[in-house]
Amino acid sequence: MTVAVDDRAREIVDEFALFPDWMSRYEYLIEMGDDIPPIDDEDKTDAHRIHGCQSKVWIRADYDEDRGVLMFRGDSNAKITRGLAALIIRVLNEQPPAVVQKADFDFLDEIGMREHLSSQRSNGLAAMIEQMKDRASQYA
Repeated sequence: MTVAVDDRAREIVDEFALFPDWMSRYEYLIEMGDDIPPIDDEDKTDAHRIHGCQSKVWIRADYDEDRGVLMFRGDSNAKITRGLAALIIRVLNEQPPAVVQKADFDFLDEIGMREHLSSQRSNGLAAMIEQMKDRASQYA
C-alpha cells in the first residue's frame, strides 16, 4: 500500500517544524539529499536532466507496471538542489501517474521553503515539479 502524497507532505511539514531556524532546516534538506534514491552515472543524460535549473539536476522516472506506480531517482551537483530533488521525490515516489500529475505542493509554502530560496533555486524547484509531472503524463 502506498502512502498518500498528502500524508507524505504532512510528515515533511512536521519534520521541518522540529528545526528552530533556517540554518538547521537547510542542513536537514542537505541530509535528505544524501538519502535520495541514486541515479546511475549513465543516466545523467539530457533525457533525464531538469532544464531550468542553474545547477545540474537529473531525475529519472521509471514506471512499475506491476504496481502501476512511478519510481523516481535523482541527483544534482549542488547539495541544496539535491535536497530539493529529494524532497519532491519523497512526495511523488511510488505514486500512480495520475496522482503525480495532480499533486500540489502547498506544503512547500507551509514550511517556508519557497520564501527562503533564491529566485534561481525557486525556478529550479518549479522546473523539477513541472518536468516530473510531464514525465508522469507519459504513463497516464
